[in-house]
Amino acid sequence: MTAQTVGTGAGDARITWHRARKARLVLALSHGAGGGVEARDLQALAGALPAHGVTVALVEQPWRVAGKKVAPAPRTLDTGWRGVWPALAAPGLPVIAGGRSAGARVACRTAAELGAHAVLALSFPLHPPGRPEKSRAGELLGAGAPTLVVQGGKDPFGRPEEFPRGGFRLIEVPHGDHGFAVPRRADLTQEQALEIITGGVAEWVASLG
Repeated sequence: MTAQTVGTGAGDARITWHRARKARLVLALSHGAGGGVEARDLQALAGALPAHGVTVALVEQPWRVAGKKVAPAPRTLDTGWRGVWPALAAPGLPVIAGGRSAGARVACRTAAELGAHAVLALSFPLHPPGRPEKSRAGELLGAGAPTLVVQGGKDPFGRPEEFPRGGFRLIEVPHGDHGFAVPRRADLTQEQALEIITGGVAEWVASLG
């Protein structure tokens, strides 16, 4: 695991590399607006995917690196992501753009222009909680690359059944909330929930060729 600071138009970002020994792809993952790269799903993927030939790059947006508590406007998030892209592509491997929540939206919005190999959207915020009429499906459907959505079954930002059909693959994490936490009374453990994520993503990545 190595860390790299990258200057962007929005300030300094940080990439933490989890390298595969014989990498064939880079999976770049950014965090949401309410947390950082310590999120359980990002850490689980960083731990599991290198064994499948995928180098995982966890990207901390400039606002997090600067110690701020509130995420900036979407345009600024996009600027930060664009700024780190050359470093993500530097190994000369296809790059999957990904992230959780707000990071997933950034990946979708910029995938086509940056030439992303595919898009991984973790806990995509389809709409604000309780506001299904404020749909962000257009961002997801406009990614312009093969897309996988991994969504908690109880995510208030959009349950799996609320998503439009077609245009992407979707994996449901039963009982999972927006952070993929599952209640103790659920019929699967937190570890099993994370295995659904890591196993599903590994299978999807393998299918990309």
